[in-house]
Amino acid sequence: MSSPLVYAIFAFAFIALSVFYLFFYRNWRRQRELQQPFPETWRKLLHETVPFYASLHSSLKKRFEEHVQLFIAEKDFYGCDGFEVDDTVRVTIAGHACLLVLERPFSTYDEVRSILVYPDIYRVQSPQHDGMIVHMNEQVRAGEASSRGQVVLAWTECEEAASKSAGAHNVILHEFAHQLDYLDGTADGAPPLSGEFADQWQQTMSRAYENLRQSLRHHSHSWLDPYGATQPAEFFAVLTEAFFQQPEHIHKAQPDVFDALKNYYRMDPRDFRH
Repeated sequence: MSSPLVYAIFAFAFIALSVFYLFFYRNWRRQRELQQPFPETWRKLLHETVPFYASLHSSLKKRFEEHVQLFIAEKDFYGCDGFEVDDTVRVTIAGHACLLVLERPFSTYDEVRSILVYPDIYRVQSPQHDGMIVHMNEQVRAGEASSRGQVVLAWTECEEAASKSAGAHNVILHEFAHQLDYLDGTADGAPPLSGEFADQWQQTMSRAYENLRQSLRHHSHSWLDPYGATQPAEFFAVLTEAFFQQPEHIHKAQPDVFDALKNYYRMDPRDFRH
């Protein structure tokens, strides 16, 4: 066999493998993963920690389980400060995170790579700028998300969210809403949208955000957790918590906001509440 022919065969094989890896490998790997049966112990944990799960009809429950299965298979979990990550931790976090993409492709979470879990709320040093002077400010946090595909969570806060399905706060929903916000490159309170829906979202959310800020300025009763008024990115994350945890309240207080969230998440959480 001549050298040019050998070179051509190797070149073709290299190109074929590259194309397969770039465009087909991830889906192939996911199909292989989903051929594995969903563990019964995980089903039990979902019943205990994700109230929505029991109310899903069979086809939606199957899709939800597939999302959870892929999430656990693909995302790296790390325990911090000596915390041990077990299946309860993985399934609880994956279950709540996958609620947000229940009616969306799992690929929505392709950019999420790792979840760091602390046993309790934790402290971080954050730079604070005062002109040319930079101070290090210590902050206490229950969770955070980054544009690099990393989510940090305090397990005690996750446990509380799992035990209070109608509570005002859910740190898992909050931080994974930030990951959806990051999909277009910036955390600006608007996940990737297009066309008329993008315009409607901008108008509806800008009006609601200003309404919240005005009510707080006048010391009125706030229709949403005041933390949502700190910046648009937090507004979207806090709204997401309320949409899944207290949908009736959001629907009554801000029906246009509720409709925008329902259109984005492609579901109505009121359909799955006991």
